[in-house]
Amino acid sequence: MPTEIYQKIAETNTWGAIAPELALAILALSLLVLEIVLPKVAHGVIPRVAILGQLGILAYVFTTTCAGTCVTGEAFGGMLSFDNTGQLFRMFFLVTSVFVSYLGMVSLENKTLPQVEYFHILLVITAALMLLAQASHFVMLFVALETATVGFYILVSYFRNQVVSLEAGLKYLIMGALSSTILLFGIVLLYGAGSNPALAGSSLDPLNFGNLGVFLSANSSDSLALIGMLLVISGVAFKIGAFPFQIWIPDVYQGAPTPTTALLAVASKGAGFAMLMRLADLFSPLGEWMYPLLSTLAVLTILFGNLAALTQRNLKRLLGLSGVSHAGFLLIGVVAARSVEWASTAVMFYLFAYLLASAAVFAVMVHLGKDDDSDLTLDDLGDLAHKNGFLGMALAVGIGSLAGIPPLAGFIGKLLIFVAAFEAELYGLLAVAVIGVVVSIYYYFGILKSAFFEVWRFQDDDEETPEEPVPGASLRFFGKVAIVLAVAGTIVLGFYQNPLSSLLGG
Repeated sequence: MPTEIYQKIAETNTWGAIAPELALAILALSLLVLEIVLPKVAHGVIPRVAILGQLGILAYVFTTTCAGTCVTGEAFGGMLSFDNTGQLFRMFFLVTSVFVSYLGMVSLENKTLPQVEYFHILLVITAALMLLAQASHFVMLFVALETATVGFYILVSYFRNQVVSLEAGLKYLIMGALSSTILLFGIVLLYGAGSNPALAGSSLDPLNFGNLGVFLSANSSDSLALIGMLLVISGVAFKIGAFPFQIWIPDVYQGAPTPTTALLAVASKGAGFAMLMRLADLFSPLGEWMYPLLSTLAVLTILFGNLAALTQRNLKRLLGLSGVSHAGFLLIGVVAARSVEWASTAVMFYLFAYLLASAAVFAVMVHLGKDDDSDLTLDDLGDLAHKNGFLGMALAVGIGSLAGIPPLAGFIGKLLIFVAAFEAELYGLLAVAVIGVVVSIYYYFGILKSAFFEVWRFQDDDEETPEEPVPGASLRFFGKVAIVLAVAGTIVLGFYQNPLSSLLGG
């Protein structure tokens, strides 16, 4: 390749465009330095530094987005493409990381496990996901995705003194490696098809989304491209937990530390749909094959997630399976975006509503005071509202939003998806979605029943009553602030969507 081409690529390296990601990387390295310089106080200081640093970066991203001063267009030789949607995903991942950092601070507070590594890896994952959401080249997409995935492997098995955490990490490693293989094989097939000089629209760099889009428009019936598309969509389906790639979710969600479970539930799902929305645009010339595939996945995902959750009593497994059903609702939004322009906005709104509701629910779970959080069941919520009214209220709002109860944000998110499906004339998908909502009411209200009513347990007369942990014993002022923000955001977005809608451009 001539030197001039290298120079032209170098001229597009706009480092200021990835300032938030660079700031996260610097913050992550600073945590390691802080532990070396101040080892005696690092245990209590590191989580707070991580949270404050992320809040500063979030304020910068929010300010530049509102002011319209953020960089737009392609950069780094077409590896990244910056737009308003990418900015919103940046904020999504940063808000998620802030909440997970708080959950990690609470979860690791009384444990002998090292703290700095957890928050360091969390920051690296967040930066990788932010780049992933703005990738416009398969090389960048795969590298960012694998950077985040390797971090997930470590965080899932972080409680190395618990067998269930190590088991979850091993299962996630095996299934993650399989999904990466499928995705990479699909990318290789697309590269082979797009670089064939005998076909119209071929180029020297078919992995660039723009170049590949031109090729697919000219060769929409190419069998190699169709198989590549199918494999790439399958790899992404693993990340969002769509059927039949959801098999890892119950075991991994249960075995992972609660903060990591929250990160998987929200950030991994958000990253999957960030990829899927970009890929849906890229593969639109193959829409005759892709959209029936996505519709089928949506139906099976909604039905499996809701039906499998009906008999679950383990809280983390139940939330994992309910998250599978939420992925199905979001898939309907992606399918509807083919003909309804604002459907992608509905998907983004749904993701933010899901983030806030999940933050409230997982914040309650981390404060239940149980050492082995993999063993949390509905019985552990027994009479929670009476023992700690604040946590009971937060759980009611979070679960209500996930169930789609008006007037909470989750209801508005589902309503937008349903309206988009109706306008796109996806009546079959709409019917399945309504059935899914009705079924989900049963197990969501089962959670609230356990929390608001005392659970009766059989006990012999001579059997001593075990001492139960006090819910919320570790709850401090900043914890209350975090929960109040999640609850308030869920309620406010249910009544007043204009602030988020203005950012979403809808």
